[in-house]
Amino acid sequence: MGKKTKKPGKGKEKTERKTAKAEEKKARRENKKVSVEDDIDAILMSIQKEEAKKKEVIVEENVPRPSPRSNCSMTINPLKETELIFYGGEFYNGNKTFVYGDLYRYDVEKQEWKLISSPNSPPPRSAHQAVAWKNYLYIYGGEFTSPNQERFHHYKDFWMLDLKTNQWEQLNLKGCPSPRSGHRMVLYKHKIIVFGGFYDTLREVRYFNDLHVFDLDQFKWQEIKPRPGCMWPSARSGFQFFVFQDEIFLYGGYSKEVAADKNNSEKGIVHADLWSLDPRTWEWNKVKKIGMPPGPRAGFSMCVHKKRALLFGGVVDMEVQGDVMMSLFLNELYGFQLDIHRWYPLELRKEKPTKDKVKRRDQQYDLDNKNTHGDVEMLEVDGSLENYEESPDMEGGADEISQQIKKNLTVSAGANGKPQERDINSNQQSCISSEVVKPCGRINSCMAVGRDTLYIYGGTMEVRDQEITLDDLYTLNLSKLDEWKCIIQASESEWLEVSEDEDEDDDEDDTDDEQDDSGSDSEDTDDEDDGETADGVKSVEMADAVSILKGQVKNLRRKEKRARIEQIRANLGLSDSQRTPMVSFVCHFLVLFMAELFYG
Repeated sequence: MGKKTKKPGKGKEKTERKTAKAEEKKARRENKKVSVEDDIDAILMSIQKEEAKKKEVIVEENVPRPSPRSNCSMTINPLKETELIFYGGEFYNGNKTFVYGDLYRYDVEKQEWKLISSPNSPPPRSAHQAVAWKNYLYIYGGEFTSPNQERFHHYKDFWMLDLKTNQWEQLNLKGCPSPRSGHRMVLYKHKIIVFGGFYDTLREVRYFNDLHVFDLDQFKWQEIKPRPGCMWPSARSGFQFFVFQDEIFLYGGYSKEVAADKNNSEKGIVHADLWSLDPRTWEWNKVKKIGMPPGPRAGFSMCVHKKRALLFGGVVDMEVQGDVMMSLFLNELYGFQLDIHRWYPLELRKEKPTKDKVKRRDQQYDLDNKNTHGDVEMLEVDGSLENYEESPDMEGGADEISQQIKKNLTVSAGANGKPQERDINSNQQSCISSEVVKPCGRINSCMAVGRDTLYIYGGTMEVRDQEITLDDLYTLNLSKLDEWKCIIQASESEWLEVSEDEDEDDDEDDTDDEQDDSGSDSEDTDDEDDGETADGVKSVEMADAVSILKGQVKNLRRKEKRARIEQIRANLGLSDSQRTPMVSFVCHFLVLFMAELFYG
């Protein structure tokens, strides 16, 4: 999440060296002989031979849930709105990448999984797209990655799954889009519309902004080309595409461009523009963002419920000091009113306390005061949160923020004249009624709506320097907007990281720099070296990650505390000048922060 601070003046030099090393590494990849393990053509041929052995559809009832994966597809079954259909995805354990081609069906009411095995199934893939129409599921594109992530195969195949018989059929039709992944695909009436995506050629990553339409009645592809002088979105992948009546919206996305420097290095661009497409005329128009829109972010998810589009999650990469980057994984929920084009943060409705609940709370409050032999006032916020400014130097962020909180909070002393440590923890009910269940921050989660219920599944996040692939499932009643429910909790996993002596392409200069920096940040280095095994593979248990997902407090290292501080900032809305945090929400997080910083 956060990276340790480098010595002043070395950031630019190291970036230039790493860029040159990356170019050399790419050239070696292109020229060296492909190993058997990474020969994608051989792998896919082997998979095809195994598929040819299947003779009939096999449905396994009540099976264990799928293994953790990201970039899979989750679709509501149009024949049964309480059933979710999962296909494909990938999992990276720090050493190898695994790509899946299995098909699962999950009954939300029974909480049971079914695993479907069918002849003539699509080959494994991730970052594809899926839409459902009538009793069919349509899948297009995606990618297959070699275990060491040095080879990619992008698909251009188009598949149809009969949801009644579980039979797959490949649609070999002329005029289909070129191979790609990271594109988006939506259903408009009897048409499937595909836009954007990217294609990795090893030499470069090519981004698309072409528009293709598949007619489900005539079974024909058509490319919609821009007219001269018309408005058109720029090339991108990872954006969101959603439909409302006779309007199709495009929001955000990611792309890269070559920077104007001597190294021709690539620069990532996080898009935050909003477009509207008229599917009757195929004309694009840029939409002005009004209301309280989310800040720029990548990897967020969106879906539509009635007249409102919902946005969840995403990541923001912030340059904290010099060339030090910190990634903030967000769990905010935003609404976009589709008929008036207005953005707003979506807050859950608080349950109104009954007389009995108020009475019990007051009795518990009096009992706490009696036990501590002192009077504890409510936490008070002096002035506005404008005084709670972001520190330009995150190295001392914890101390500076704690001092600022001490200025803004007043806690009275007990009978002995000393502050009561217990009061901060025992009186959290003063600000919040109970522990809040909510999905943690993440990117690339699956998101769908069925029967006024929002489903959010999986995604990825980072804990320390490790990528965590989630497999939890949350629901939210969109009619009540009262509370999140965790249907499936995240499972524990293991992270394997290849050590430097096993990686033949590892940057030796980086190793020297890390040794130079170890004197100024020995605590981080020591923690990162723990768990090194004799065979050169580092195995790290994910208990800390799971404890964070389940809301359990663990002792955090310095850089983790900085990341947690920034996460609290994001949740409070302090990183967005357009947002005004709710007082109760602010109070809740300030209490949690104080308790965690000083007593956790």
